[in-house]
Amino acid sequence: MIRKFTRALAIVTAASGFAAAASAGDWKPESTDPIKLTINEWTGQTITTHIAGKILKNMGYNVEYVVAGYFPQMTALQDGSVTAALEIWTTNIGDAYDKALETKNVVDVGGLGIKPVETWFYPAYMEETCPGLPDWKALKNCAAVFATPDTAPEGRFLDYPADWGTTNKDRIKALDLPFVAIPAGSEGAIVAEIKSAFAKKTPLVVMWYKPHWVYGKYDLRQVELPPYEDGCFDKHEVGLNPNATYDCDFVRGDVRKVAWVGMAEKWPAAVKLISSLRITNDEQIEMITKIDEGGASLDAVTTDWLAANEKTWKGWVADAEK
Repeated sequence: MIRKFTRALAIVTAASGFAAAASAGDWKPESTDPIKLTINEWTGQTITTHIAGKILKNMGYNVEYVVAGYFPQMTALQDGSVTAALEIWTTNIGDAYDKALETKNVVDVGGLGIKPVETWFYPAYMEETCPGLPDWKALKNCAAVFATPDTAPEGRFLDYPADWGTTNKDRIKALDLPFVAIPAGSEGAIVAEIKSAFAKKTPLVVMWYKPHWVYGKYDLRQVELPPYEDGCFDKHEVGLNPNATYDCDFVRGDVRKVAWVGMAEKWPAAVKLISSLRITNDEQIEMITKIDEGGASLDAVTTDWLAANEKTWKGWVADAEK
């Protein structure tokens, strides 16, 4: 999820080396109006969206990419200002996803195939300086190790950027941990801090997620937080602390695709195609690594995926055009 894009809703164009010729046969797109796919702020999402966009262009559709904030896009979908958003993580979208579906103006069009994990992580070498890890209770006795001049005597917890949505202030309080949640400025800032921590062997405990390329390069391990239980986010009586909520790990969610309700009537085959689209964790990690670490272009990486998976996506197209 490298967040490299501006948050204002702005139509952007993307050069593509992939042919945008219409599909073979007599089938034609139902409308020449542009299908507007949202572009969020992390690399994996842009990969997913550009793969979908290239396939839709191959079918003959007019596709535009619209840079949108993660939460604002859920409002824009409701009136058709944008057409579809293809990587909604149920673990961090909060109630914006449910509220959008409740309007009946936004519909869920299926899972993407990615299996996300979002929780706390630490470098493996911290087990030497904070004995007891990965058990979360070890952090109670190691706060000084993680302290910085800005947080001392409490430990510093590197949190998600504030606009991603985070519940860690509540979680830290509920678990009575002597830490302060400090939001990162961006995803790039978190990655830079992970790199720096491993290079210098400095203390770090961080809110992070999978899939991401960093796990192929760095030994980041999960903190074993109290297991998630239904209700521990909103019921005091559920979980370890009878006086608090969020006294548990993060729920293991899903990654969904959503669309403006009018898409099914205006571009029915496009909805079917998007519904069929699947990307695995391993596929996305490989593509993210090529872009963020290898310097490859988004266009080249997505074109390579299409070439390697031609039989698969052409099957999706054939089913969509029936």
